[in-house]
Amino acid sequence: MTDFVLSGNYAIGILIAFGIVWVAWGWYLGRNNRTIEDYALAGRNVGFAMATATAMATWITSNTTLVAPQLTYQFGVWGMLGYSMAALGLLLFAPLAERIKTLLPEGFTSGDFIYTRYGRFAWGAFIIISLCYALGWLVSLGMAGGLLLSSLSELDYMTGMTAILIICVGYTLLGGLKAVIATDFVQSVVIISGVVIVAWVCIDKVGFSTMHTTLTTQQPELLNLLFPAAVMFFFNNIFFGIGEIFHSNVWWSRAFAFGKGIGKKSYLAAGLLWLPIPIVTGFIALAASSLNLIPPSADMVGPMVAAKLLGSIGAVFIFIIVFSALASSMDSLLAATSDLLTQDIYKKLLRPNAGSDQLLRMNRYIVIGLGVGTWCVAAFKLATLGALLNFTGAFVASTIWPIVYGLFRPKLNGTWAGIAMVAGTSAGLIGYFVVGFYVAALLSCGVSLVCCRIGIWRSTEEYQWRELKEEEQS
Repeated sequence: MTDFVLSGNYAIGILIAFGIVWVAWGWYLGRNNRTIEDYALAGRNVGFAMATATAMATWITSNTTLVAPQLTYQFGVWGMLGYSMAALGLLLFAPLAERIKTLLPEGFTSGDFIYTRYGRFAWGAFIIISLCYALGWLVSLGMAGGLLLSSLSELDYMTGMTAILIICVGYTLLGGLKAVIATDFVQSVVIISGVVIVAWVCIDKVGFSTMHTTLTTQQPELLNLLFPAAVMFFFNNIFFGIGEIFHSNVWWSRAFAFGKGIGKKSYLAAGLLWLPIPIVTGFIALAASSLNLIPPSADMVGPMVAAKLLGSIGAVFIFIIVFSALASSMDSLLAATSDLLTQDIYKKLLRPNAGSDQLLRMNRYIVIGLGVGTWCVAAFKLATLGALLNFTGAFVASTIWPIVYGLFRPKLNGTWAGIAMVAGTSAGLIGYFVVGFYVAALLSCGVSLVCCRIGIWRSTEEYQWRELKEEEQS
């Protein structure tokens, strides 16, 4: 894209304004954080409105606003619909959230459950998978910040990537989960309003008939419901989305933070509200051919189409929407990953007797470290957003069945749960490199399921749920 819509000074001004507002608000919200529970879990009493907003806004990531258009541009209708199936992760996690809160009312992380339920071997495999995913998602969010600015302004990739990291690290560091949830609430309103407006303008200026005629002539495969790779992607993305949510401490920490009886209702509402958003954001990518746009990278198609449709004022509008989507996910991931590292690595392995003040201080150091580490990796921009994110599908899909069986079935033991995660991840990675990214999660989930079923079949003992609460109280 050679004709940038925003000048460099204008874009920098927006970034500075965002940075000041969000960081100041983060400080204000976090000024009364006194304990690790205040900082990491917002006092464990988050209400329904805030709970629903933060769950939905966190799931509206760079992937929804940038990768959904990319996949629609590459796979057509199936790309759009396939990405929307990630809503199943939120919907299916709803009963799990209620079960998690019941079994571990004082829990901190997903790692707490795996360690207590399955033991050290399965816990080690789970932590490695969780950290690989978290780093992959953090890097993809940093990359998306750079791509946003480079596609909508004269600023370069490194500037955008650096800016969003500094802003999100700043207010997460100062405010903890309270700041994350409060900013998510505002960002969710901005995102939903913006997406609806962009879609309406696309329909008004381009129109369904023009888009259909252009696609039929120039890219008929995008309308082909029997497009093989796209069909595989559709089913692959279902298990990828479920695996992303089921295993990630981003969603477990919210289950622990939400008030009693809130988790199930909020996740159901968030899933239903999120479902149409990737369809709408993906839809605008189908207008690229009608607008004679050829993006230099497929993951830039969304903002380029929006900027073309809305002009200079619209570019600012789109900038704010996508920036809100990026921030609402990055802050959540920074907070949840720092909790995981603090509770599962620092406390369990290094300082088992650490007090609340020590844990709070270490948690903040880790937030800074995650920001620096993400910047170092994202600076190399080794892959497109879609390729990077789908690589992690091979990891996360292997955790689905060990978590589900671990929460509801007492016969699966730690050895077979660990084998399921290791074997599933290995199969998914082989599929990713040998066949394509669109089979990685499918293979990972399938192999993991087989291992879990064998483990249940061979088991002669049943886990006693009271051991979870006894471990918490000890």
